[in-house]
Amino acid sequence: MTPKEVLALCREREIRAVDLRFMDFPGTQKHFTIPVKALTEESFEVGFGFDGSSMYGWQAINESDMLVVPEAGTAFVDPFMNRTLCLFCNIQDPITREDYDKDPRNVARKAEKYMQSTGLADTANFGPEAEFFVFDSVRFDQNEHESYYHVDSVEGQWNRGKAESVPNAGYRIRYKEGYFPVPPADTLQDLRTEIMLILMECGVDVEAQHHEVATAGQCEIDMKYRPLLETADNILKYKYIAKNVAVQHGKTATFMPKPLWNDNGSGLHLHLSLWKEGESLFAGSGYGGLSDMAVYAMGGILKHAPALLAFCCPTTNSYKRLIPGFEAPINLTYSYRNRSAAIRIPVHSPNPNNKRFEFRCPDPSANPYLAMSAVLMAALDGIQNKIDPGAPLDKDIYDLAAEELDTVAKVPRSLNASLEALREDHAFLLKGDVFTEDVIDTWIWYKSTREIEALRQRPHPWEFTAYYDI
Repeated sequence: MTPKEVLALCREREIRAVDLRFMDFPGTQKHFTIPVKALTEESFEVGFGFDGSSMYGWQAINESDMLVVPEAGTAFVDPFMNRTLCLFCNIQDPITREDYDKDPRNVARKAEKYMQSTGLADTANFGPEAEFFVFDSVRFDQNEHESYYHVDSVEGQWNRGKAESVPNAGYRIRYKEGYFPVPPADTLQDLRTEIMLILMECGVDVEAQHHEVATAGQCEIDMKYRPLLETADNILKYKYIAKNVAVQHGKTATFMPKPLWNDNGSGLHLHLSLWKEGESLFAGSGYGGLSDMAVYAMGGILKHAPALLAFCCPTTNSYKRLIPGFEAPINLTYSYRNRSAAIRIPVHSPNPNNKRFEFRCPDPSANPYLAMSAVLMAALDGIQNKIDPGAPLDKDIYDLAAEELDTVAKVPRSLNASLEALREDHAFLLKGDVFTEDVIDTWIWYKSTREIEALRQRPHPWEFTAYYDI
């Protein structure tokens, strides 16, 4: 869509307000709104000013002015707000008019350009599987004298003995048995269908929706693969639509990786394939029907995985998901079909255009622009340096003997360990100026001070259970 076509759409749909959206550095979607008359063809060049110092990790207060520059091709009509058009925006310096290095969307744009400059591929397609929970209610607080959370869901196994004002029908989903149940046990069928249909109305192609493994409303809606930047934009739409549909149904949706103890967490499984001139570069006669390029790409991702997880699993809560026994990919290996490996090669179709591999470590708390850019850079590094991923592991990893399992590399056990890995291993991210030293340093500083150190200082509720009567 061109700027002229965006303005025509505004007239056709009687748009009254234009919502300008972008993502801040940590990964929260931001916006402000202008009257439609303020949007002109020139707006797509000159942009609109805002205060960059109010965004964590961005500008100092003495150089706070920044620009959001809308991108016409991202336009869609907001399905929840009254006569409102949404546009994703890029961030620029108002003096130099240079794209801002710490704008996550700019990092993704640079990653695609770098890939094309290598001549290896012209398109990196990502197919995301983003899982989330829908709860009926949530309460939480953390202050000087208390710390707690409480979530509830009509589906939760803990409610099967509940005395209710209406008869308890007993259709509760058992722990780790929530995959593909039909209604009435699956209470969220209509809600997920509504999210799916709204996504499609907003230009996002959807492959399927279903209940996921955990009890208490774990959901998944699979989007069709698209190029990196478009996929990241689509994940922002996905989260926005899922949360707002849940609220309209009197519920709440969360993309927190591990909101429930002792059941499966939520992942953001990323299916990756590289293409050139409309042809898949990952189809071949090697292991799992993959090409040498695909195997080397897996080698790059596995080699750099500890550093990648600083962006792909970027919260302290992420590492409560990455533990044994809950289908979590804690071992850095690859396999044909085996979902317990960090990288899985699907076998859905012999069609060469469907050849891809799935990186299963990321979770939906990730900033999608940064996470997918980092994964692509690791894959390209693997191809450029012909990194051997080693032998595949086709056994059930969780049933391996201890001595055999000790030979398999593991994911970091904490966010701090991933940040340390990123500090030591980020040269591959700096190629093509995709990530900069400032971006890496700011990310490590932000995560270390505002999240790791903040959690370290606070008593945990479990500590009262374990130590109060010591």
